[in-house]
Amino acid sequence: MDGFLRHVTSGTNHATGKTGTPTDFLAFHAKGQPSFVDGHVRMGIATHLKEVDRGFVKVTAIPALAAKPVVIGESDPEGCAACPGPENAYRNGTMYSSYTAASFARIWELAARRRVNLEGVLSWSFEFENQPWFAGYRQLATNGVALPVLNVFRLFAQLGTERLAAESDAQVPLDIVMTQGVRSAPDVGTIATRTGDGRIAVLVWHYHDDDVAGPPAAIRLSLRGLKGAAPASATLWRVDGDHANAYAAWKAMGAPQSPNQAQYAQLESASEMRSETLPIATGGGVATATLSLPRQGVALMVLGTR
Repeated sequence: MDGFLRHVTSGTNHATGKTGTPTDFLAFHAKGQPSFVDGHVRMGIATHLKEVDRGFVKVTAIPALAAKPVVIGESDPEGCAACPGPENAYRNGTMYSSYTAASFARIWELAARRRVNLEGVLSWSFEFENQPWFAGYRQLATNGVALPVLNVFRLFAQLGTERLAAESDAQVPLDIVMTQGVRSAPDVGTIATRTGDGRIAVLVWHYHDDDVAGPPAAIRLSLRGLKGAAPASATLWRVDGDHANAYAAWKAMGAPQSPNQAQYAQLESASEMRSETLPIATGGGVATATLSLPRQGVALMVLGTR
């Protein structure tokens, strides 16, 4: 990457003979490094974010390129999509979806810190055709049925383009995640946005590097500075062990490798996100809502004003 950046800024263009090469955007890959520890998967989010930061630093270190759009062409928990194995057993369930929420949020945070013109972040994920159900590949769907990680991208799609100030007293600071990962207290974090039509969309996640059971997080969401009166309720979308999770449904039906028509319909239904109504209380100029968020859960609350 260093050689490429030097070439496009100060090297000889072999087509024109001039110095430098017009550059529309810059791209690099960044991967994490999960491992198998004490009988469970331990994710490597710190490795992933360090790789992102290294790429950002390289780009911004060259003034002629510092403002160019940057695309992370592959941003994933590890580097081999077609390599099932114990350390990659996070892929079918909610470890992958909660990791995606926590890691993408930190990538946006790093881009702001480094003042990078981040144009896009891509997940190198596929649907592997003609493979066993839940075969353990890094994919978005299995035999046409969405995995929880795809539903988190669907939650991302409901976020607005205007970022709002938001903080969580249980969100692990960026520098700690980059140096230590999320190895002690879980990471209960948030992103808040305003959509083009004026709605407020708040994403929350409950993540830990270790794929082991843990208690749910008790979320109390407080919204201040709303324009107009707060609504009586918000729309809630969930991705967790009991919501939008075909993998859990497949295991519950005995993990069949040849689902019949009724089972296939059941798996499709289990993969779908369904909205819930979340009551909103108001008082003292603050709108509040409460919910319980399971470990490895991700939720999106969308509310308008009236």
